[in-house]
Amino acid sequence: MVRFVVGPDETIVPDISGKLPGRGLWVTASRDMVDLAVKKQAFAKAAKAKVLVPPDLSDQVAAILRRSILSLFGFARRAGALIQGYEKVKELLGAPEAASIVSALIEASDGAEDGRKSILAKARAMALPAPVIGCFTSAELSMALGLEHVIHAALAPRRPDAKGLAIRILDETSRLSGFTCLVPPAWVQAGKATGTVEKA
Repeated sequence: MVRFVVGPDETIVPDISGKLPGRGLWVTASRDMVDLAVKKQAFAKAAKAKVLVPPDLSDQVAAILRRSILSLFGFARRAGALIQGYEKVKELLGAPEAASIVSALIEASDGAEDGRKSILAKARAMALPAPVIGCFTSAELSMALGLEHVIHAALAPRRPDAKGLAIRILDETSRLSGFTCLVPPAWVQAGKATGTVEKA
């Protein structure tokens, strides 16, 4: 679900964090449902008042979710719950405890196909139950992590205190999946993804 509130200027505002004051108006976290709510003037009916609804409300939600997830990636790296680099990710996937540690694989949407294919093939071979997040560019990931040329990464919270952060990232990613594809369609069509990715 996504919470919306009526702002001071009577405009409907996405409240992704659920912290803005005011009565919450909740909509299923999907582009179709938000667009339908806009079309049917559901926000005005729920608020029982005249409100201004931006025509690009779904895009606003998607953009805020993307920023939120990227920010959480940065927190995860600083907490030691996210590693990056082709060799480090491959090494992690080879560890006996990988299936229980890796919460998600992160691949830059504009990364080279050969490296991505190798990592995802390894994940597929071990039936890794973790989703793949491939909707961010290398530039976006690099800025979020404070590193250069980030292509491959893995969310792997080893410490108990970092698991809550990983869960939050997965929850936000799940909501984002209602507004945008988590992996480029070409990855799925080419059959170069894990079983989890093929469902995205």
